[in-house]
Amino acid sequence: MTEKRILVLGVGNILFTDEGIGVRCIEQMQEKYKFSDNVTLMDGGTLGTKLMGPIIESDYLIVCDAVLCDDKPGSVYRLMGDDLRKSLAFRDSMHQTDLVDTLGMCEIVGNRPEAVVIGMEPFDYDSMALELSPTAVSSMPVMIDSVIREIESAGGTCTPN
Repeated sequence: MTEKRILVLGVGNILFTDEGIGVRCIEQMQEKYKFSDNVTLMDGGTLGTKLMGPIIESDYLIVCDAVLCDDKPGSVYRLMGDDLRKSLAFRDSMHQTDLVDTLGMCEIVGNRPEAVVIGMEPFDYDSMALELSPTAVSSMPVMIDSVIREIESAGGTCTPN
């Protein structure tokens, strides 16, 4: 049996404070950890349908993003199925495309990987600033731990640098 190809995709617009939570999560993980060969970390920014290639080539997709669950800012979630639309990337909004549609297109052309979102409730995703809010910064270790658990449960490995 071959290993699952795991794509960890950070999405969001880093110009709008916590809307960049997913990208900032990937940046910190790349800086602090090494991953097994079957794990790819990618800054997907706001690329939308341009992400079809890497998504099609994966067996398991972990999306890191800001999520709107009407809860306390900094709360971290694991979303699947219909709950994916709580992720900003799955809402046909700021990312200029809906990742659910992108996954549907991937299925049409041959491969729709299983997908999960590890997301954080943003404190501020409207203000233009490159830095995350202090709330998001303080919750980032919880988000990273959640992503690492997801990677490990899918068959990947992670070790601190």
